[in-house]
Amino acid sequence: MDTTAFPPNHSRLTDRSTRGILDTIEMIEKYRLDIRTVTMGISLLSCTRSTMEETCQAVYDRVTTQAARLVEVCEGIERELGIPIVNKRISVTPVALITAGCSGNPADVAHALDRAAKEVGVNFIGGYSALVEKGGTTADINLIRSIPEALSQTDVVCGSVNVASSRAGINMNAVNEMGKVVKQAAELTADRSAIACAKLVVFANSVGDNPFMAGAFHGIEEPDCVVSVGVSGPGVVSRALENLEGASLDQVAEEIKKAAFKITRTGQLVGAMASERLGVPFGIVDLSLAPTAEVGDSVANILETMGLAQVGTHGTTAALALLNDAVKKGGMMACSRVGGLSGSFIPVSEDKGMIDAVRAGTISIDKLEAMTAICSVGLDMIAIPGDTPAEIISGMIADEAAIGVMNHKTTAVRVIPVPGTVPGDEVDFGGLLGYAPVIPVNTVSNHAFVHRGGFIPAPVHGFRN
Repeated sequence: MDTTAFPPNHSRLTDRSTRGILDTIEMIEKYRLDIRTVTMGISLLSCTRSTMEETCQAVYDRVTTQAARLVEVCEGIERELGIPIVNKRISVTPVALITAGCSGNPADVAHALDRAAKEVGVNFIGGYSALVEKGGTTADINLIRSIPEALSQTDVVCGSVNVASSRAGINMNAVNEMGKVVKQAAELTADRSAIACAKLVVFANSVGDNPFMAGAFHGIEEPDCVVSVGVSGPGVVSRALENLEGASLDQVAEEIKKAAFKITRTGQLVGAMASERLGVPFGIVDLSLAPTAEVGDSVANILETMGLAQVGTHGTTAALALLNDAVKKGGMMACSRVGGLSGSFIPVSEDKGMIDAVRAGTISIDKLEAMTAICSVGLDMIAIPGDTPAEIISGMIADEAAIGVMNHKTTAVRVIPVPGTVPGDEVDFGGLLGYAPVIPVNTVSNHAFVHRGGFIPAPVHGFRN
């Protein structure tokens, strides 16, 4: 266990380690440093049975047995270190892989996961997922079509679909289908601000060790069980830059690297302790700066501290590039097990600075798309008008997938067409999901393009071998 930030032998503390402890305490108390999530990844590959009912029971038993002590252990670490662990979560093998041999409704597995998650006390469980970048099996197709039902009838289950990769290109048949799925999910939860859509992510280049929801699933390349950590700390980075007025941008980058180093060290310590106490391997630390809708916990405010009057103005993408790169460099020096998405999240409803920019009209969905070429994910937690056609949503997914495929990075879409809303309305999703103004979208038809179907081939530089 790396205990640089919290040495156990206080009689031998050096000035440097004492300063590290005091810095960490200050980050927690004043600048909203927390561990955003400790996520246990659980393989369900052993849970396939001959019937859906038996498979559901095997899934429930596996999750409740393996994760029985997860919340208890995390709460113990919180008390011991004084570091808030905001969420305790579970990710599982993509469910389409374990229902392939079963007849019946895959949504039954979602209900089993929901019951299991509630039994062990976690906030969310992710992995109601399918990987269809090269095409879908019958099980994949059945799962995708069941997503609206599954996510509307469960409380803490999250789902995702990977529709593209830099190696395979973009599956436009799946893109077209996912636009319809998002609309159906919104309609089924119209009385709850279309909350099902907040639990659904459509990916390009998804990764199997992502600890953040709603896109987490346990990759088939992972061990039977693993525990990973997602850090936070936008407030820490923002505070570090407040005293750099007039400094050059390379000096700004150096200061961000130092802050990211401290944040990541804390995440590594928590992950190592959880791994040891749960008796499962330590997976990764995801370096992503994850904001909340609270004041002082905003990625947008970091960019504004660099000198932007408000996020969305020209220069925003460049500032985000600097931030993302510096966070990665600082974090990778602090921990050898870096993974997941690792960068900066810009979810509109979960970032006070982004919310303010949308209200002021300084940021548009087009600017957000440009920023996704740089940030960790994509169009994330964006409320759009309820009458947005499914084809327009499919077009957003295709555009984001193209950015990811061409740049060999993970991109995603989590948009929420809230029924009955128009631009300027505000929607409250509750808790960490925050609230958001409804943002206008381009409604010029793309119907013929989306309905061509087929595949957009992989770029030539995708064939690295």
